[in-house]
Amino acid sequence: MRFGIVLFTSDRGITPAAAAKAAEDRGFHSFFVPEHTHIPVKRDAAHPLTGGAELPDDRYMRTLDPWVSLGTAAAVTSRIELSTAVALPVESDPITLAKAIATLDHLSGGRVTLGAGFGWNTDELADHGIPGNKRRTALREYVEAMRALWTQEEASYSGDFVSFGPSWAWPKPAQPHIPVLIGAGGTEKTFKWIARSGDGWITTPAETDPTGAIALLLKCWQDAGREGSPRVVALDFRPDADKLAHWAAAGVTDVLYGLPDKSEDEVLAYLDRLAAKIAALPDFAAASTPTANTGP
Repeated sequence: MRFGIVLFTSDRGITPAAAAKAAEDRGFHSFFVPEHTHIPVKRDAAHPLTGGAELPDDRYMRTLDPWVSLGTAAAVTSRIELSTAVALPVESDPITLAKAIATLDHLSGGRVTLGAGFGWNTDELADHGIPGNKRRTALREYVEAMRALWTQEEASYSGDFVSFGPSWAWPKPAQPHIPVLIGAGGTEKTFKWIARSGDGWITTPAETDPTGAIALLLKCWQDAGREGSPRVVALDFRPDADKLAHWAAAGVTDVLYGLPDKSEDEVLAYLDRLAAKIAALPDFAAASTPTANTGP
């Protein structure tokens, strides 16, 4: 089991570069950031946690661009995985987004993972020309088209939302395959999408015990004829040895902890406390065990 950090970025508090470097210095495996291009003031879409138009955090309106954020993080780190939890690819042009992700992977030495969502905010999607009832289809086409650009010397794609003729596009990613994780509710519909087009699942904040859903994910994965096992990234709030042992046995591969939206000094102190708690866990969880920073 590996441990990572998710920073709900904003134009306040610690910067993504400072947070990523601090996480890497303390031994964390991964660094994740989210995406919202904008939040329409008038919305019909309900937030999954509040059940209405209310947002649980004003950072939804202040989110930094994820790929610029991860680019700054890449420049000050050398090892930590650079990922999104979650990005909304269908809110970008797929050709230019493929270029941005490939460039980041090339320059970072193959450290990028694409954590993507279908998009709960269908009003936000609509402003980008994506109908809410077609968001899963649109994301599948975006992923397929970007993979073509990442892997083929002369790439082309034809779909309802993405279409382009034979084209050259470099750089190619440093990795032969950029992993795609889907952050969405643990339903059979989600898991069938992952089994067809993705590489793993990121849980939502509402899923405090994902173990039952993981069994369904594994079934969908096997039914689709996929080899190996999907990556499962679980959001957590406080390290607990018994809970993490239960999750690991069920198939959780990674656990993410969120950072507070506070000053750099306060976030670094929080990271030290978190790293110390994880380092004290039994060895079952220590595939990538952070250590508290004892340096200056």
